Amino acid sequence: MKWLVLLGLVALSECIVKIPLTKMKTMQEAIREKQLLEDFLDEQPHSLSQDSDPDKKFSSHQLKNFQNAVYFGTITIGTPPQEFQVNFDTGSSDLWVPSVDCQSPSCSKHKRFDPQKSTTFQPLNQKIELVYGSGSMKGVLGSDTIQIGNLVIVNQIFGLSQNQSSGVLEQVPYDGILGLAYPSLAIQGTTPVFDNLKNREVISEPVFAFYLSSRPENISTVMFGGVDHTYHKGKLQWIPVTQARFWQVAMSSMTMNGNVVGCSQGCQAVVDTGTSLLVGPTHLVTDILKLINPNPILNDEQMLSCDAVNSLPTLLLTINGIVYPVPPDYYIQRFSERICFISFQGGTEILKNLGTSETWILGDVFLRLYFSVYDRGNNRIGLAPAA
Repeated sequence: MKWLVLLGLVALSECIVKIPLTKMKTMQEAIREKQLLEDFLDEQPHSLSQDSDPDKKFSSHQLKNFQNAVYFGTITIGTPPQEFQVNFDTGSSDLWVPSVDCQSPSCSKHKRFDPQKSTTFQPLNQKIELVYGSGSMKGVLGSDTIQIGNLVIVNQIFGLSQNQSSGVLEQVPYDGILGLAYPSLAIQGTTPVFDNLKNREVISEPVFAFYLSSRPENISTVMFGGVDHTYHKGKLQWIPVTQARFWQVAMSSMTMNGNVVGCSQGCQAVVDTGTSLLVGPTHLVTDILKLINPNPILNDEQMLSCDAVNSLPTLLLTINGIVYPVPPDYYIQRFSERICFISFQGGTEILKNLGTSETWILGDVFLRLYFSVYDRGNNRIGLAPAA
């Protein structure tokens, strides 16, 4: 679910693959600082690293770090391989990249897949349309060999974008999206990448995990097939998935300074690596912004003076009986020396079929604080403070 604005497991088994991810600012900031983004991307290497021992199925690349919001890594498609940067997104289930047939400005600024240059590509000629919180794409389906680190999937169905909306998808530094949610969210008749990894026993355990660093010196990582426990502190707390579509869990309360600011009757929360912010119902987010930012600047309720950050309250989220604090230095991002941005966004009232009248999306603001494990074998999420 791209919402961008601005395990009794084998630990580090021989079939864990770790893919370092790149992070960047919120999309609002990226758009405002387009030239800075372009300069940054020009300076970054785009090579796909390989571990020296192929039997270990372990992969790790150099982190490309652009501030603090979106995390993405490298995959290849086709034979010979064509390399792409993708957003590993737990809020959607499909894989797609731009096609050479796409002439939209949004496509022209990214790498595009050329089927004619791949000897293993098979056209499926099925038209598709995908809509995200940050934009949309139209295209067709095809199948080819996909490689994530040294994990290889042959005949993986994926989307080739032929038309993309402008705006956020035009400005992001990644080319496409690799969805990691449940197959019930995928295009009908297709099998998501992770399900093929699992079903074909390319990985040893049906799990993946994310470490999203908040510090430039630490490498952010997605790992497949197990868990490297050095990335978290303390014990993983397991939370059952309430609906096997999104990575959705029950949340019992949200408070600030002892005041209930959301989830007063219980609610649902979607844990989503593809969303930058904390997203909730518009009326509740509006109240939170008024509470923590009574004197907004620049006529924007999300903008405040950075001098006020130290006096702001910590957000407390209670999930499965465990309290997860989110301090202000995580939900506030520095826009400039004096101007800061509040990482709350409204809009979840448009989401349907989640079995609740109140939904929150716990995006990267939350996941930078908490290492997260996604256990498809037991339909549960594990959370622990990030190391």
